[in-house]
Amino acid sequence: MNRLLKLIAAMPGTPEIDHPRPERLLHGNPRRETWNLVDEPVDGRLYVGVWRCGPGHWRIEMGANERELFTVLAGRCRVHAEDGTFEEAGPGEAIVIPAGFRGSFEVLQTLTKTYAIVGD
Repeated sequence: MNRLLKLIAAMPGTPEIDHPRPERLLHGNPRRETWNLVDEPVDGRLYVGVWRCGPGHWRIEMGANERELFTVLAGRCRVHAEDGTFEEAGPGEAIVIPAGFRGSFEVLQTLTKTYAIVGD
């Protein structure tokens, strides 16, 4: 993957559908729908936490083996790619920043996000 990816509650496209294995069921037989958008091998460290920042705009550059998934809890932001495209996210929305990404991060309204970063 080499582009920004936005995750939303109502993902387009057809999900993979399955159910829990019978030997694992405790109650019911729920239908599970999965939109798996990234499947890449990774090496390195995992960083997970909560981040808060006031409005501003700065350049970012992900390392060759560094990726981030973040979900906005409050506020609003944009992640701009070098080619001029961007993804904007607000509460309940998530963005995946791929390895090697170069662009900028813009906080439009004071932002609180959870993040998971895999990198060296």
